[in-house]
Amino acid sequence: MANNNKKNNKMSLEEAGKKGGKTTARNHDQEFYEDIGQKGGKTTAKNHDQEFYEDIGQKGGETTAKNHDQEFYEDIGQKGGEARSRQRKNNGNS
Repeated sequence: MANNNKKNNKMSLEEAGKKGGKTTARNHDQEFYEDIGQKGGKTTAKNHDQEFYEDIGQKGGETTAKNHDQEFYEDIGQKGGEARSRQRKNNGNS
């Protein structure tokens, strides 16, 4: 199929998507992506209930557990603890 597209000077759907994504990235800044992400998040929250979020959280957690070992969890736990410690110091708490 890709060969047919090349012969007809047509772009595949994948090629068109990649080209569009690159153009969008060149034309927009981080704020653009933050805005559309927030809009998408609000729309998703309106359209789904707590069970939806529980299900996707469960699936994500299971996938992460399959793909990572104990060292991964130790590393992210340490990073989280260090970040929390910095937050407390910056807020004037000990």
